[in-house]
Amino acid sequence: MKLASKTSQKVAFGRPTLKTTAHAQQRIPTREGQPPLDEYYNSLFTTFGPQHWWPGESQFEVIVGAILTQNTSWANVAQAVENLRGQHLLSPAAMEQVPLGRLEELIRPSGYFRQKARKLKAFCEFLRAEYRGSLKRMFGTPTISLRGKLLDVFGIGPETADSILLYAGEHPVFVVDAYTKRMLERHGWAGEKAKYEDVRWMVERQFPGDAERFNELHALIVKTGKHFCRSREPLCGECPLGRYLEEGR
Repeated sequence: MKLASKTSQKVAFGRPTLKTTAHAQQRIPTREGQPPLDEYYNSLFTTFGPQHWWPGESQFEVIVGAILTQNTSWANVAQAVENLRGQHLLSPAAMEQVPLGRLEELIRPSGYFRQKARKLKAFCEFLRAEYRGSLKRMFGTPTISLRGKLLDVFGIGPETADSILLYAGEHPVFVVDAYTKRMLERHGWAGEKAKYEDVRWMVERQFPGDAERFNELHALIVKTGKHFCRSREPLCGECPLGRYLEEGR
């Protein structure tokens, strides 16, 4: 899933604004063999401030966005979401009932619209079958159990499942994407073939149970990846994390 910077006039669902001073004072010692993520976080937060992720008016809208943003930019997703909003389809029951072809047309701007329409339908069917259509009941399920169930839903992989858990349900999981892997690899903390779960655990064990921190850290890493830690011609000398490059090596 390719996450873009989600600029929006809306307030991120269920996410309070963080204060730089409070987090700058919180220091977590780096264990041997682990990246100094607390230092990384403080540097990025001081530079960029809160990112207000994930923009949305409801939990379900955040879930829809997490599925639609696979392999596309957020600008395309935003157009698709607006199409759904205009047709009053941003509820699980309404989305499950709308004809598949109609749903495909509405989300066409997001790309891969036929596959994504099936994925949205599959999630709605899962929610009804497992939790009688209740997101409150679903998110009340223990994280480990719910994550396993989400991964069994058609079209939901680890990154999408963790985005749903963190951004819609405020479960304490960290979302790993290409930006995260690239940053940790360049800083010498992860290999080129590092597995998703290994990278996720690397972060989660440093900030256990801290959903708010996972939310903000992931958003800050994406911003850094887009503007500095680019796949080609990275701007390491200008990056807020540039001074940490040699630490992992």
